[in-house]
Amino acid sequence: MSTTQREFDVIVYGATGFTGRLVAEYISQEHSDIKWAMAGRSAEKLANVRDLIAAPADIPLIVADSSEEGSIESMAQRAACVITTVGPYQLYGESLVAACAATGTDYVDLCGEPAWMHDIVRNYNAAAAESGARIVLSCGFDSIPFDLGVYFLQKHALESTGSALSRVKGRVRKMQGTFSGGTAASFFETMKRAKVQPEVMDWLRDPFTLCPGFTGPAQPHGAKPIYEEDLGSWSAPFIMASINTKNIHRSNALLGHMYGEDFIYDEMLLTGPGEQGEKIANAVASDNSMATNPPKPGEGPSKEERENGFFDVMFTGQTVEGKSLTVGVTGDKDPGYGSTSKMITEAGLCLARDVDREQTPGGVYTSAPAMGDALIKRLVANAGLTFDIES
Repeated sequence: MSTTQREFDVIVYGATGFTGRLVAEYISQEHSDIKWAMAGRSAEKLANVRDLIAAPADIPLIVADSSEEGSIESMAQRAACVITTVGPYQLYGESLVAACAATGTDYVDLCGEPAWMHDIVRNYNAAAAESGARIVLSCGFDSIPFDLGVYFLQKHALESTGSALSRVKGRVRKMQGTFSGGTAASFFETMKRAKVQPEVMDWLRDPFTLCPGFTGPAQPHGAKPIYEEDLGSWSAPFIMASINTKNIHRSNALLGHMYGEDFIYDEMLLTGPGEQGEKIANAVASDNSMATNPPKPGEGPSKEERENGFFDVMFTGQTVEGKSLTVGVTGDKDPGYGSTSKMITEAGLCLARDVDREQTPGGVYTSAPAMGDALIKRLVANAGLTFDIES
C-alpha cells in the first residue's frame, strides 16, 4: 500500500512521555486537519494523556512496545510517518527503524546519539532505499536549526556569489531553556557502550563518522574558550556541537557536497567581549552539571518556562572576496522541549505531506537533504522559527 493511502498521516510513538505529550498536544491544537494517532505501551496511560491535553475523544490509541517487534511493525504499516520520542534510541529505537525500513514508512526522531546513528546509517540505509522509507534522524533542537541554518546560509552564498562558503561558524548568540533528561540519559548510555566497545570513542571524535567513505579536512575542536577577533566576542564550548557538526557534514555529503569537499564548520556559544565575556566563557567550559546533576528522563520544564524560552543562532562565513555573509535562526520557545516538540512534528508532516519520493527517495537522512526548503517554510509558518538573511 502506498503511504499516501495509509490510515494515518502520522503516529506519535511515545505519546505518554514528557516530549511525546507535547507533540500530541501541538498536533491536537494546531493541526486538526490531519489524520493521526497516539501510540505507546499502555492504553490506559494513552487515554489519560489524551484527556489531559484535551485531544478529541475519538483520536485512535495504539498499543505498541519496542520489545515486541510484531506490534511495532503493525503500527508502522498504518502510518505515512512515525514520529518517535522514545529514547535513548540506542536502547529502544532500532526495532522501529527496522520496521519502518521494511514497510516503507517514513520516520523522524530526536536522536543525539552519534554511535547509534553510525549503526543506523550502516545497517539500514540500503533497506530504506529499497523500500522508499525516509529515515530522518535528529529532528529536534539537535539538529534542525543548525542543519537548516547552514543550508540556508549556503543557499544564500550560492545565489548571491555563485560559490559556497568553505568555512562557516555556527554561534549561539542567546538561548534560554533546559536540556532534556533524555539528552543526559543518551549521553550516559553512549559512555557505557564506549567502555565495552572502544571504537565508539573513535566514532565520537570523528566529525565525518556519519559520512561513510568520506574524510574531509581537519575541523576545529571548539573544546576551549577562545576570543574571536572577527566577532568581537569570547566563545565557549557548546554542548551540542558534537552531534550537530556530524549531522551537518552528513547533510553536505548527501547534498553532493553542495558546501564543498573542503568544508570546515564548528559551533560555539558567544559570551561577549572583555573580561566579563572571558569569565563567562571559562565558567561555561568548566560546567559539568550535565554529568553530575542531570535532569531525569520524563521530567521537563513547566509551561511557563517553555513559553519564556527562546534561542538565537548565527551562521556566518566569508566569501573568497572577503565579504561576510550571515544568517540568523531563532525560535520562540524553550529549545529542548517547546521548540523541539514543534520542530519534530513539522518534520513528520513535511515528509508525510510535502516531499514526494522523487524529490527524496528512501534512505537514512538528516533534515536538510531530506526536506530543505519545504521544512523551512513549515517551521516559519507554524513553529515559531525565523530564518533571516542578515548580510
